[in-house]
Amino acid sequence: MLENLFETAEDIWFSLPPADHLEAFAAHPQIGSSKPAAAQNARAASWSAGEQSGTVTAGESIKEALREANRLYRDKFGFIFIVCATGKSAEEMLAICRARYGNSVETELQIAAHEQNKITEIRLGRLLEQ
Repeated sequence: MLENLFETAEDIWFSLPPADHLEAFAAHPQIGSSKPAAAQNARAASWSAGEQSGTVTAGESIKEALREANRLYRDKFGFIFIVCATGKSAEEMLAICRARYGNSVETELQIAAHEQNKITEIRLGRLLEQ
């Protein structure tokens, strides 16, 4: 049954146009940011903070590098860097962001959509645990 829920959510997500994906991306805080996204409610902000917990203990130089990487990414692609941050260190997320700079906008939209799908599955699982 849970598998069906995840499959249905995935089917719906990938049937949406890019504009809807961009709207979902905008509801996330930037990786490494201590501030929630403007569109986030308290529960989503709490989940984001937990998912990005790998950035909390990062040194200031890594945090600064993440801020710069986020800026460069947004400047190039027009939307924030989306990665399923759960279980990743700040250094890993920084490396992933930098590695994705070489992608086209179309490729990056696809990758970001897949990352968002992973986040959605994790969050659906959390909702069902409550």
